[in-house]
Amino acid sequence: MPKPSAALRFIVLLGFVSLCADATYEGARSITGAYLSILGASGTVVGLVAGLGELVGYGLRLLTGFLSDRTRQYWGITTLGYAVNTAVVPLMALAGRWEVLAGLMIAERTGKAIRTPPRDVLLSHAAIRVGKGFGLGLHEAMDQIGAVSGPLMVTAVLAIWGSYRAGFAILVIPAVLGLVVLLMGQRIYPNPREFEPTTQDLQGEGLPRRFWIYLGAVAFMAAGFVDFPLIAFHLQQSGMEQPTQIPLLYALAMGVDAIAALIFGYWFDRIGITTLIMAILLSMGFAPLIFLGGSAFVVWGMVLWGIGMGAQESILKAVVAGMVPPERRGSAYGIFNTGYGVAWFLGSALMGVLYDQSIGWLILFSVLLQSIAIPLLIWIKRQSSQRNAP
Repeated sequence: MPKPSAALRFIVLLGFVSLCADATYEGARSITGAYLSILGASGTVVGLVAGLGELVGYGLRLLTGFLSDRTRQYWGITTLGYAVNTAVVPLMALAGRWEVLAGLMIAERTGKAIRTPPRDVLLSHAAIRVGKGFGLGLHEAMDQIGAVSGPLMVTAVLAIWGSYRAGFAILVIPAVLGLVVLLMGQRIYPNPREFEPTTQDLQGEGLPRRFWIYLGAVAFMAAGFVDFPLIAFHLQQSGMEQPTQIPLLYALAMGVDAIAALIFGYWFDRIGITTLIMAILLSMGFAPLIFLGGSAFVVWGMVLWGIGMGAQESILKAVVAGMVPPERRGSAYGIFNTGYGVAWFLGSALMGVLYDQSIGWLILFSVLLQSIAIPLLIWIKRQSSQRNAP
C-alpha cells in the first residue's frame, strides 16, 4: 500500500487541477449575474438560470456516479467532465444575448456534473488515508485559491479594459493549464484505489438509513443557500457596489471558503458532524446582512456566506465517504449530489421570485430552511454515537 505521503501528493495534484478549474468557472461566475442584468434579464430569470444550472450540474451526477461505479472508468469520466467544464467559459465572451449566456452557464454546470462524482471517488481514497476531513479540506482550500484568483483576474481585466467579454476571454489560461496537469496526474497515479485500506464494512445491498436522513438535512440547507448570481444581481440593481467591486466581494468569499474548509475539515476529524452544525449556525446570518445592510454589512455577509460554502464543499463529502464503502461511493455521491442539486434549484428559483416580490420574504425563507437542517443533523450525530458505542 502506498505511504500517506503519496496520498497527500495525490490530493495536492488534484487540488491544483481544481484550482485551475475554479479560477476558470468561478471567475466567470463572479460576473455572470451582473452581465445577465446588463443583457436585460430580470431577477426571476437570474434565479431560474442559476437554479437550473445547479439542477443540471447536480442532477446529472446521478448518472455519472452510477456509470463511474459500473465502468470503473473514474479517470476517463473525470477528464471528460473537466474538458467540458472549462472549455465553455471562454465562449461566454461571445454571448450577446442573455439567452446565449444562460445556455453557456448551464453547459458549464453540465461539465462539472460529469466530472464530480468520479473525481470525488478518486479523492476519497487518498483522503481516507490521511484523514477524511483534512484531506477533503485541503483539496477544497486549494480549490478556493483558484476561486479567489479567477475573480481577481476578471477584476483586473474590468479595471483595465472595462469589458465583460475580455473578462471571460482571459479565463482560457487557467482552463488549459488545469487540463494539462490533469492528464499528467492520470499517468502518475493510474490506480488511486490503492491508497485506501480494504477494511470497509460491505454488509447490506443498499445505502444506509443515515445516508438518506443526512441527504434530507443537506437538501434543506441547500434550498436556503442563496446562489451568488442572485447576490450579484442584487448588488448591480441596487447600485450599492461598483461593477469592479462585485467580483472582489466574490473573491473575498472564496478566500474565506478556503480558510473555513481547512479549519472545519480539521475539526471534523475530531468532533464529527457537530462541525457542520456549527457552520450552519454561523452562515445563517449572511442573507439579512447582504440584502438589508449597507456596504459594510455586505462585506460581513459575504464572509458568513464563504464560511457556509467552505463547510459544504469539504465536510459534506467527508460525511458521505465515512458512511458508504468504496464500491458504492460513486453512486452514493451521484445520488447525494442529485438531491442537493434539486433542492438548490427549487430554492434558487423560489428565491428569485421572492426577490422580485419581497426581499424580507427571501431572507425569512433562507434562514428558516437552513435552520431545519440542524435537528436532522443532531439525530445523525446521536445515531453515529450509538453505532460507535462499545
